[in-house]
Amino acid sequence: MAIKYVPEPFRIKMVERIKILSREEREQKIKEAKYNLFNLKAEDVYIDLLTDSGTNAMSADQWSGIMQGDEAYAGAKSYYNLVNAAKDIFNYEFIQPVHQGRAAEKVLFPILLGKGKYAISNMFFDTTRAHVELAGARAIDCVVEEAKDPSLRAPFKGNMDVEKLEKLINELGKENIGLVVMTITNNSAGGQPVSVQNMREVSAICKKYNIPLNIDAARFSENAYFVKQREEEFKNSSIKEITREMFSYADMFTMSAKKDAIVNMGGLIGIKDNEELYQKIKGNCISYEGFITYGGLSGRDLEAVAIGLYEGQDEDYLRYRIGQLEYLASKLDDAGIAYQAPVGGHGIFIDAKAMFPHIPYYEFPGQALAVELYKEAGIRTCDIGSYMLGNDPDTGKQLRAEFEFTRLAIPRRVYTQAHFDIMADALIAIKERASSVKGYRITWEPPILRHFQAHLEPIE
Repeated sequence: MAIKYVPEPFRIKMVERIKILSREEREQKIKEAKYNLFNLKAEDVYIDLLTDSGTNAMSADQWSGIMQGDEAYAGAKSYYNLVNAAKDIFNYEFIQPVHQGRAAEKVLFPILLGKGKYAISNMFFDTTRAHVELAGARAIDCVVEEAKDPSLRAPFKGNMDVEKLEKLINELGKENIGLVVMTITNNSAGGQPVSVQNMREVSAICKKYNIPLNIDAARFSENAYFVKQREEEFKNSSIKEITREMFSYADMFTMSAKKDAIVNMGGLIGIKDNEELYQKIKGNCISYEGFITYGGLSGRDLEAVAIGLYEGQDEDYLRYRIGQLEYLASKLDDAGIAYQAPVGGHGIFIDAKAMFPHIPYYEFPGQALAVELYKEAGIRTCDIGSYMLGNDPDTGKQLRAEFEFTRLAIPRRVYTQAHFDIMADALIAIKERASSVKGYRITWEPPILRHFQAHLEPIE
């Protein structure tokens, strides 16, 4: 039985017109795009769920802040507004703006990682894994076993497997572990949250072996909301209080502000109290991003991030945000469509392996479902599975992912109940003809982050 849709805690003041192409037009467009959803023109997409990164609708306050952005090259007022907001929320001494999350990784990771080093995470997302490898190191996932069963409803499926983490450190040698990364929420595991208790345990292990601990903080507010709902210790705590507690156990954070700060561009690096590390970060920032007080962003962007960091913690907004996903998930429950349960914070991850059991991992069931969703209803999504994972950097062989998901990533404050009904109807229609859906092969791919550019063709 479908749950009630949570009403939007805002009024719509401006609209952007969108169109829907015919089925025949969509089939031609995806063929021309070499069956890669990233190659589609946005104007040919009806409901765009490719990512929740930078696709958000900003508020009147944010747009007002944009008009007040200080565009000075050095020492802009907007820079100090952002730094003060981030210090207030995260309680870190040093804050460095950058233009987005992968820029934060590009600036920070080469300082801590290199050839022969390893980075361990509860699960690496695509760009984070790539920046570990670009730094010369190797990335290892260490998520709890519960996450590997999409049908199992557990409260914190994003957690690190603490016993496995310590075992890996001892096997590989603590001197070879350059970094531990906690991704909150855990994107590749289905937007699943991490508990504060798990963060404490991981922190204790990192301190024991003197290994730096970094938080991938893109969805920190959504994670804090889940903690408030599911972790008894924090049921009466504010989102800000939970955030401060969670971040107190790490040494640093990297953040795409394009998620929970509800902006279209921006990122942050936070360093708790290590001034020597911060000086190195400033050097890399100047080389790669721009002067330290703008970090690759315009003053108006800095201003919007400063405001959005607070807006993303509003509990009425978060209740609506998570409620949208719970509404869609309940419709899928009624239809018997499997997904990573319980529903995540920023999207719903459909279990494409369960929908297409006849398609092997090396024919990419997650990508097959993504293509079908576009053909069915003009919905653009992406694979979070073996297609995205890519090839082993040492052997070149196709890796097999823990999951074969198709991610419906929901932009913030953008779509309404009717759009969610279309998503559900499209998935139900595809399920009814699932046995006739074919897999895909890659006809061309680049060496890094292939899923952004690769060409595919259906296997007949």
